[in-house]
Amino acid sequence: MALPPLAPETRNLIDGALCDASNGNTFDNVNPATGETLGVAADGTKDDMLRAIEAARRAFDETDWSLDHDFRKKCLHQLYEGLLEEKEQLRSIVVQEAGAPLSLTSYMHVDDPIEMMKYWADLAASYEYETRMKDVPFLGRDQGRLLRREAAGVVGAITPWNVPLYLNIAKIGPILASGCTTVLKPAPDTPWSATHIGKIVVEKTDIPAGVLNIVASADHLTGEILSSDPRIDVVTFTGSTATGRRIMECAAPTVKNVFLELGGKSANIVLDDVDLAAVLPMATMTCVHGGQGCAITTRLLVPRSRYDEAKQILKTAFEGWSYGDPQNPANLQGPQVSKRQQERVLGYIEKGKEEGATCLVGGGVPEGDLGEKGAFVQPTLFVDVDPDSTIAQEEIFGPVLCVIPYEDDDDAVRIANNSPYGLSGAIQTGDIQRGVDMARRIRTGTISVAGAQWFHVDTPFGGYKQSGVGRENGVMGFEEFLETKVIAIPAEAEVR
Repeated sequence: MALPPLAPETRNLIDGALCDASNGNTFDNVNPATGETLGVAADGTKDDMLRAIEAARRAFDETDWSLDHDFRKKCLHQLYEGLLEEKEQLRSIVVQEAGAPLSLTSYMHVDDPIEMMKYWADLAASYEYETRMKDVPFLGRDQGRLLRREAAGVVGAITPWNVPLYLNIAKIGPILASGCTTVLKPAPDTPWSATHIGKIVVEKTDIPAGVLNIVASADHLTGEILSSDPRIDVVTFTGSTATGRRIMECAAPTVKNVFLELGGKSANIVLDDVDLAAVLPMATMTCVHGGQGCAITTRLLVPRSRYDEAKQILKTAFEGWSYGDPQNPANLQGPQVSKRQQERVLGYIEKGKEEGATCLVGGGVPEGDLGEKGAFVQPTLFVDVDPDSTIAQEEIFGPVLCVIPYEDDDDAVRIANNSPYGLSGAIQTGDIQRGVDMARRIRTGTISVAGAQWFHVDTPFGGYKQSGVGRENGVMGFEEFLETKVIAIPAEAEVR
């Protein structure tokens, strides 16, 4: 599949218009696979962000966007059609600015998120915003009650760089479908995956001015304004747990609703009833997209009774893993998103060695341009990992797998739950009931049994513990952007 030439929209979207930064500044957008500068993006300022917030506030307070469900459906279907028309340009953007493997763009990076927009468009009009509750007596008289769900207001949305188009759409879709207005602040590593959506909105939809604003900026603190500004009602963020804590802190003075999808250190438990030779090579999927996924299973738990056998199978699988140029369809692993992220991953690898884990495969950068010009890290396999060690407890966000032995099912559950995170996980077994019984004991938001997949636009996604607050996708994700109101009426009353 040949990528079309890059022709991205580089300007921000504020109050219905595509615009440069107020001071005219730009910042470079770098291809992490080659180290070459792809182009520039508007470097939004504090004034730009404040103007975007004002536009979103006005659009919510002074238009009927939140009330006209059919109009929202129409506009979001227009956005869906516009995304389809621009799909190949978006594919080129995602591969080159995020280093996403081309072969993965037909799944989570491009094709699937575009299809998600149709789901949100339909839900905008089909959701039952008002229902009548059962009548109840009070002081000798029956009382009626209307349960009403209303758009929460203005949403500040902050997205990361790992799957940028998907995450931008996963925010924009339910926010706009629910009737809220929003300001989106994308990660500075991947600005065009957001700003190009702005072009589509302006040229191909009837979305009113101010309903969706997109402010790219090289300054992370520009996004922090969304957490503290009193005109913002809800903040939704996907990214690191450390940043999530900071957002909660900034949002506290104005008591905003905060919806966070944060880190993970998910466990993949291999039970003693499986064919290790058939199952374990799939553990190399930890390296997909450079391991830059919050739900990737980065801890592999194997029975101690079969530990030596497992290590040899894993060693062979990791040594045979193909990685490199993300535009080569044979590679499922491209670069880390930046040199900075490459250095971070390498720092964790050195920490693992210092703390006594055995690095069986990888552990550095590849030779030649991949390691020198690009931000690549070798597929890395650690064995004999202490469950309490740094690499077993902290999110590395790189192509690094930690292998941990366990004694029995109870021990496996204990190790899996021995984490500050609780986002996802997997259990490999031939006994589905055994796997489900174990899954019920593991404190995570999603978990796969026997290779089954939970990911879909209607699946609520999020985590326990420090993996976040709230759920993304599905009706539950939609309802994150709705407030609840109860209206009491006489029981005999009929209202429209």
